[in-house]
Amino acid sequence: MVTNDETLFEKVVNLSKRRGFIFQSAEIYGGFRSTYDYGPIGVQLLRNVKDQWWRTMVQLRQDVVGLDASILSPPAIWEASGHLTNFSDPLVDCKECGARHREDKLEDLTTCPSCGKTGSLTEAREFNLMFKTQAGPVVDTSAEVYLRPETAQGMFINFANVLNTSRKKPPFGIAQIGKSFRNEITPGNFVFRTREFEQMEMEYFVPPAEADEWYRYWCKERHNWYLDLGIPDSKLRLQEHAEDELSHYSAATADIEFLFPWGWDELEGIANRTDFDLKQHSEASGSRLEYHDANNDERYTPYVIEPAAGATRAAMAFLMAAYDEEEVNDDIRTVLRLDPRIAPYKIAVLPLSKKPELIEPSQEVLGLLQPHWMCDYDQTQAIGRRYRRQDEIGTPYCVTIDFDTLDDQAVTVRERDTMTQDRIPIVGLVEYLSERLNL
Repeated sequence: MVTNDETLFEKVVNLSKRRGFIFQSAEIYGGFRSTYDYGPIGVQLLRNVKDQWWRTMVQLRQDVVGLDASILSPPAIWEASGHLTNFSDPLVDCKECGARHREDKLEDLTTCPSCGKTGSLTEAREFNLMFKTQAGPVVDTSAEVYLRPETAQGMFINFANVLNTSRKKPPFGIAQIGKSFRNEITPGNFVFRTREFEQMEMEYFVPPAEADEWYRYWCKERHNWYLDLGIPDSKLRLQEHAEDELSHYSAATADIEFLFPWGWDELEGIANRTDFDLKQHSEASGSRLEYHDANNDERYTPYVIEPAAGATRAAMAFLMAAYDEEEVNDDIRTVLRLDPRIAPYKIAVLPLSKKPELIEPSQEVLGLLQPHWMCDYDQTQAIGRRYRRQDEIGTPYCVTIDFDTLDDQAVTVRERDTMTQDRIPIVGLVEYLSERLNL
């Protein structure tokens, strides 16, 4: 049985603010619920997660291309996709305390979990999760638009454009990373469920007869991506949806789940969306969204396999999987054992002293390394404290410039996980770190 540290949540939240990963949005105004700002360290982590997804899903493949579709969309798109009628949660209100709850998340449908009052919950009503706004200077219904609740529809409505310009043929994919917006009833668990978030989605268009094969393929590929970047197998599982849990467009869906401090929860969904989306948009728009196979003069509407991941959820899972504490010299060392590929900084350059004679060579070493890796520079506090700070933000290597450097033109390189140190000549420093970072 997998054990779970229920204190991990609070530790990671505290670390996130203390070290500049994630801040509460509008904090100086009392905060704005369910929105967060990524600080100097967090923005690097999030960027690295997205870069690794793009590298795996687009750069290293010949059958996937990218897209960046608009956030604002006309109602016609969401009417065709079914979001205006189906994209909702069942909402109940407590008549006693006024709290709102999702009906499908309640274990006891007779008692309010907030105040404990029995018989106080209203009948469930559907609550649409889409954000509506106005486009243009005049406020009337003809100018209504929506913030997208997912990035997927932008790829479906551009299917013909991409097909004709990229010279791809099924099986091929369109990938996109971008912001999505959902008016969640019960946001919570830090950045796990928020109203504004980033998605990493890919729509993979396949011949209908090959849909099940590609569905299984992408379930495996996406599971392995998290393992490769350092999440242990014991913290991951693939959960198939039962038939009565499937979305209206899905023939099969599986969730990749991570063992968060509050239990198993979704990181990514992989769905066989069939030909639902292309046919819906084809019918609604009057455009032909098909593929013509010239080899046998056959036209068909491709099925779509969709791996849809949350970038912010993934970053949170990587933080929690990497968090570790160990006793070193009667002190507790906190360390993020992040894979170097997603670590915010790869290297920290640390002059042993703030004395002027060490600052110039330290700046020279920093200039030597910065073209190759994202580096931090820190010349304040004792060197031990600076090492601990870099451990807490997951920096794989620290390079220390000391007074011996002035004589031997060498530096001390400290490795994060083992804390071992090597003396390396500056002229060989880039080669030494390149071999070990292996990015």
